[in-house]
Amino acid sequence: MGLGVVDDAVAALSCEAVRADVRSFDGVDSGDGFVDKEAATVASDMKVLLVGYDSNKRGESDAVSEIPKVNGRLREVVKALHTMVRVELNSGVKGSSGGSRKAVGTTVSGLAIALLFLGKSSLCRVKMNLDVMGKEGLGSGLASLFEKKCPSRDVLTNGYKAVNDLLVEEDYVKFGYGVYGLLGIVWKIVAWEEITAFFALEGVELMGGIGGQANEGETKVVKKSEKKKKKKTVLGKGTSVIVQLIKDRLQIVGGGSGDCLDLLEKWVENLMSFFSPKQPEFDEFVQKVKEIVERNESRRLPKLPKGTRDFANEQMVIRERAFSIIADVFKRHGATSLDTPAFELRETLMGKYGEDSKLIYDLADQGGELCSLRYDLTVPFARYVAMNGITSFKRYQIAKVYRRDNPSKGRYREFYQCDFDIAGQYEEMGPDFEIVKVLTELLDELNIGDYEVKLNHRKLLDGMLEICGVPPEKFRTICSSIDKLDKQSFEQVKKEMVEEKGLAVETADRIGTFVKEKDSPKELLSKLKQEGSEFLQNASSSRALDELEILFDALERSKCIDKVVFDLSLARGLDYYTGVIFEAVFKGTTQVGSIAAGGRYDNLIGMFGSKPVPAVGVSLGIERVFAIMEQLQKDRNETTRPTETQVLLGIMGNKSKIPLAAELTSKLWSAKLKAEFVVSTRFDKLISRAKDSKIPWMVLVGDRELETGKVKIKNLETKIEEEVPLSSFVDEVKNRLNL
Repeated sequence: MGLGVVDDAVAALSCEAVRADVRSFDGVDSGDGFVDKEAATVASDMKVLLVGYDSNKRGESDAVSEIPKVNGRLREVVKALHTMVRVELNSGVKGSSGGSRKAVGTTVSGLAIALLFLGKSSLCRVKMNLDVMGKEGLGSGLASLFEKKCPSRDVLTNGYKAVNDLLVEEDYVKFGYGVYGLLGIVWKIVAWEEITAFFALEGVELMGGIGGQANEGETKVVKKSEKKKKKKTVLGKGTSVIVQLIKDRLQIVGGGSGDCLDLLEKWVENLMSFFSPKQPEFDEFVQKVKEIVERNESRRLPKLPKGTRDFANEQMVIRERAFSIIADVFKRHGATSLDTPAFELRETLMGKYGEDSKLIYDLADQGGELCSLRYDLTVPFARYVAMNGITSFKRYQIAKVYRRDNPSKGRYREFYQCDFDIAGQYEEMGPDFEIVKVLTELLDELNIGDYEVKLNHRKLLDGMLEICGVPPEKFRTICSSIDKLDKQSFEQVKKEMVEEKGLAVETADRIGTFVKEKDSPKELLSKLKQEGSEFLQNASSSRALDELEILFDALERSKCIDKVVFDLSLARGLDYYTGVIFEAVFKGTTQVGSIAAGGRYDNLIGMFGSKPVPAVGVSLGIERVFAIMEQLQKDRNETTRPTETQVLLGIMGNKSKIPLAAELTSKLWSAKLKAEFVVSTRFDKLISRAKDSKIPWMVLVGDRELETGKVKIKNLETKIEEEVPLSSFVDEVKNRLNL
């Protein structure tokens, strides 16, 4: 169906005609795993057509942002119709059964509604194109022809209603003809969108070219329009080819004689004929559009794998600042840095993550070793300690990890983790306290706002499950269910425990009474240690409560206990935890979930066949912290400089001044100043470069300055500039920077 190809090309022309902001096309395939394939294909085709388009970013209307969805629905329905017809033709059943007619009718009705919405969307863009042209001269003439010759919104809507009535009456023959008539209406509307978009882009130039044939008043209108059109839109590579095809078509027709309005009407009629599917030229046009989209060198703009992102400019400034704060906190506590491979032997990772093991990225066998991308930084750290026979180690690591997860908002397949771990024999609960203290320092110094650290103890959980009557072999799998309580209601979790994991309803209900317990650390601890408490009668939970008492006293003395909440629903699903477990949650408006987590894992290192080495650690989910920091910056209307450049050397001249720029900039660099240079014959370009990059100081050098042996130093904020000797300009810059 040619309409499915042409409507994308025409819509692309309209985007350029109204200079629309088309950045929303980039977000159609968001990488979250739930993508509208046809809409994504339309968006991708539109981006191919618009490569190189220079948008003024005037804003985006619904008629622009809805293009991928509306045009995508037409593609989807046409494909479904083709499939349905092919099935019916090959079914081997003679004649049309009632069921077949209804099945085809249902699919064709989808085509009718897709045409309705496409026509409405196209009409909106027609009016946007006419608005851009104005209400005088060419714009007025084209608007008058549009009102006379283009089907109106009422004609389109009534055409759809008539078709729909025929379907309800089950008059399938007339229904089919009705849909064909509706298709003709939409064709005309799309053709008018192409005509108005083309003349909005090229009309003034075309009409100006035949100005000698117009009367004096009409010539003045054309000239007035030319004055208004100060800057011509830079077309995309694909759309520029389409525009040239239309121009060639009009040149073949020629200008002829008569006034401008007569000529305009003649051109409109010719273009309507050109866009008629009945004309052989139309097939050539459709084929040309396909070639533009499908040509190998511009087939598709590169795209990212789902669940990954690029970062640049201001985003990298925020990330680097955060990484610096995090590393400083880690070093303050005596940690040394460790780097491990991005992939490990598969056997190293398997059996460490419980039900989450299915999220490990396996790599193809490349010569006898089965490898997987690291899922976290904790297991590689444990492998390193075991492999090297280390018995005491305080380390930090900031690196990427990989998870074969279903991408969603705040959940990615590649992301950074920032880990701090303490391994070795230490005084009881000393490392556990320090780890929690490190976490609160990190979140305080990153200045993200209000948060809380939910804390529990794995042995307390085990004791609770034993008290409730859960068999020991189901402890870990039930903990995985309990760990979902931050995302699901207890009734949902209960259903999973009972129906999927075979737990008795009474046992699940008893678990429910305990996991609802949540309070400040000292208060809930006191409640659990009351005389007669079932937790004191269980060896596992009793020991956990004693350890938590030491921990809470230490946190209180270090003045960070106000950030901690004792929460019996916290389970942490990973298999390797053996003691204290915790999770930090952001309490601001940005919904990101957990931002950090960790706990004690005394047996993990010993799983690699070495002597057991107790350890405890924390992992900061830095990607979610970045999301919070970026949103806070937007909320505060803060701007971030993408560079740290202190001074811009601006030299008036052409490329022959590059050696001079090299000499002077090198002097700035040798003085350890952060500097850039630009050479241009245009003074405004030098100033714009400094302002765009928010560079505070400029050194301006022109021929006159060189003759006098001086340069100008300009403060971009105060606009004050001073002449200084060329021989000492570096020292003068340093003085102004207070260096």
